[in-house]
Amino acid sequence: MGGSLLRRIPPARPYLVATVVVGLLVAVVTVAQMAFLSEIVDRVFLNGGDREQVLTLLSLLLGAGVLRAGLLWVRETTAQQGAVRVKNDLRERLFAHVLQLGPVYARSERSGELTTTLTEGVERLDPYFARYLPQVFLSASVPLLVVCYIFPRDIASAVLLVVTAPVIPVMMLLVGSYAEEHTRRQWFTLSRMGAHFLDALQGLPTLKAFGRVAAEGEKVERVSGEFRERTMKVLRYAFLSGLVLEFMTAAAIALVAVVLGVRLINGAISFQDAFLVLLLTPEFYRPLRELGVHRHAGMEGKSAAERIFEILDTPAPTDGRLQECLAGGLEISFSGVRFTYPGRDLRALDGLGLTLPAGSRTAVVGRSGSGKSTLVGLVMRFMDPDAGVISANGVPIGDLPAGAWRQHVALVPQRPHLFYGSVLENIRLAKPDASRPAVERAAELAGAAEFIRLMPHGYDTQIGERGQRLSGGEAQRLAIARAFLKDAPLLVMDEPTSCLDPESERLVRDALDRLALGRTSLIVAHRLNTVSTADRIVVLHEGRVVETGTHAGLLEHKGHYSLLVGAREDVPA
Repeated sequence: MGGSLLRRIPPARPYLVATVVVGLLVAVVTVAQMAFLSEIVDRVFLNGGDREQVLTLLSLLLGAGVLRAGLLWVRETTAQQGAVRVKNDLRERLFAHVLQLGPVYARSERSGELTTTLTEGVERLDPYFARYLPQVFLSASVPLLVVCYIFPRDIASAVLLVVTAPVIPVMMLLVGSYAEEHTRRQWFTLSRMGAHFLDALQGLPTLKAFGRVAAEGEKVERVSGEFRERTMKVLRYAFLSGLVLEFMTAAAIALVAVVLGVRLINGAISFQDAFLVLLLTPEFYRPLRELGVHRHAGMEGKSAAERIFEILDTPAPTDGRLQECLAGGLEISFSGVRFTYPGRDLRALDGLGLTLPAGSRTAVVGRSGSGKSTLVGLVMRFMDPDAGVISANGVPIGDLPAGAWRQHVALVPQRPHLFYGSVLENIRLAKPDASRPAVERAAELAGAAEFIRLMPHGYDTQIGERGQRLSGGEAQRLAIARAFLKDAPLLVMDEPTSCLDPESERLVRDALDRLALGRTSLIVAHRLNTVSTADRIVVLHEGRVVETGTHAGLLEHKGHYSLLVGAREDVPA
């Protein structure tokens, strides 16, 4: 898994290499420290040397200690900088990829789970890259370095270390394998808990209205309890693993000490060599023990990384070559378009054929589930058709970069999303480099300037998250102002007046009439006074076009459209 992550996150490689190299230097300096110390003890306590005879060695020992402390600081700093760089890179890639995947993907996932992955999931990679991954390399290289130093001085001790070393990683794997599955389940439970919390917060007005706050609280409590139980299981296995590793390490060091003691009594090894081996033995096992300590963090990082790369591996809509034929009026045509949502058997669109002439206003109506929203999603390139072609001026839009295509399309949705920030910032979302006069002109055309001027700070007024301080009609007019500011040749209106009171609907409809002038317009609507003024009305039924004509002509025809009109006062969607 570590190699796969390194291949997919290039910024991590230089930091990991630097961390491992510095870690090896720390090991070299540590070996030198132990060599100096054993020499000092041998000269002073066994050979009766005085201070003058060991003064140089004491200076070297002190210098090695200072150097080791400095190298440890460098290793820690390098590891943390690498982890921060990796997290920053992954967050940017994840967010950019989710934007590429579009709202269809976002709607198919739970927002809270995606948010948890983008935040907590990425954070869990910090100890993985800063601690666990460097330790994997050091646990193999540092013991080898120690053994290579001991081997020419005492072959028997080197062999004993090599023989006992595999016991620790084997026990670590045996105990850790049980914890890995529980860690994966813990991450899944945490993601689910985040999704529940977000659902509860977003739906709080609905829960209050239906008196379901207590029931939702119990549901969140159950999920939180499940997460607590999963966490405690993971911790139990982590503590058990730590206990086993510490016991095995202590037993291995004790075994080496006993063998050295026996050999020293028998005269098979000198005191200096025996003392040096005894000092280096804990350093030999230390990287393996630290690997076991950091393994828990490594498993958490692995579980989070699996979900992160599952998102990154989700294919985004294919970008093709950019065509230079989109200037001016756009004629949009659909030919044999089919689309089926993942996990469903029934096609949302089935062989759709339709043309939107340049500069025309086409209204699309139909019962719920007839394919209207799917049509909007395909035009916006939120997804691509399973079969058939959607063309703009004869060019398949699938051959165009999705981002470049959307520059030519303005969307006025049923419920526009307004971000936390000022009115100016929310309108300027359509064109970030637009001047303030251009924004104000767009607001005038959208019929929004009057209520904006009445706000406490005008265009600089903070409107709150999701536009909480605005009415539905005001929010809709800000969305129309965005469309005016974007000035795109293709206008898509997805039921823009369905949730408004009559007065707000009139204001929004007037603004939409001004916006549609000179543009190719696709209107998905269910209010009769919205569709009746369209140049052409298209009726969808089960993903197919079943009728096309004007309002009066379709009523006279007595077909699907007349049934829709007769079913209620407004044309249903």
